[in-house]
Amino acid sequence: MRRHFAAGALLALVLTCCSPSGDLAAPPPARPSVSEEIEPQSSPATSPSAPQPQTSPEEDFVATVENVDAGRLTASWRPGCPVPVEDLRLLEVTHWGFDGQVHTGEVVVHQRYAAGLINVLNRLFDARFPIERMELVDVYGGEDDRSTAANNTSAFNCREVENSPGVWSQHSYGSAIDINPVQNPYLPSSGPVDPPAGAAYLDRGDVRPGMIVGGDAVVRAFRSIGWEWGGNWSSSKDYQHFSSNGR
Repeated sequence: MRRHFAAGALLALVLTCCSPSGDLAAPPPARPSVSEEIEPQSSPATSPSAPQPQTSPEEDFVATVENVDAGRLTASWRPGCPVPVEDLRLLEVTHWGFDGQVHTGEVVVHQRYAAGLINVLNRLFDARFPIERMELVDVYGGEDDRSTAANNTSAFNCREVENSPGVWSQHSYGSAIDINPVQNPYLPSSGPVDPPAGAAYLDRGDVRPGMIVGGDAVVRAFRSIGWEWGGNWSSSKDYQHFSSNGR
């Protein structure tokens, strides 16, 4: 895949690449404002001199990475969160929607995982995996229930694990993402499905657009950067959830 970076931006992404261990003990220092545009690459097996397939602009995957500040993260970040806002990055990416059209969405992650997540989203784009919406959780006042009910795909949100006061969610570290929560609901070991509309998708053998199932393109894409899937948990199942450390 061909990628275009300014020299400094390329070095920044190399230094902040993903870590399968999910260890955030010593993340690289924040860098000056970064803005990179990433375009799909041609297959390595394709000769440079061979005719290249023609695609319309709306079918190209495009992503940018930028610094983000507290003024943008009005509900998802606050002083006292486990990562400083300087370590977070705003990704703006194109994705396929359920309407068969290309849309542009936004997601915030830790700088360490920015390059890896863009790689994953590029692979999902190439597979034409549909994502209904991708907005910052701040659009929903930082409320996870509102975001999942809207079938919103989101990552960073400084919040505690549900029903576990004082325990930071992996989303608080910018090391987790939830994809299409309605089609991929959270099924606790006891209690109702979340979000409620996800009850229509509890039969995981009836695979419909936007669903994630074991071994599919979505699971393989995240596995390629060392992230694990909540659908593999032994008791509760979190079909929407991927994280760097499996939690």
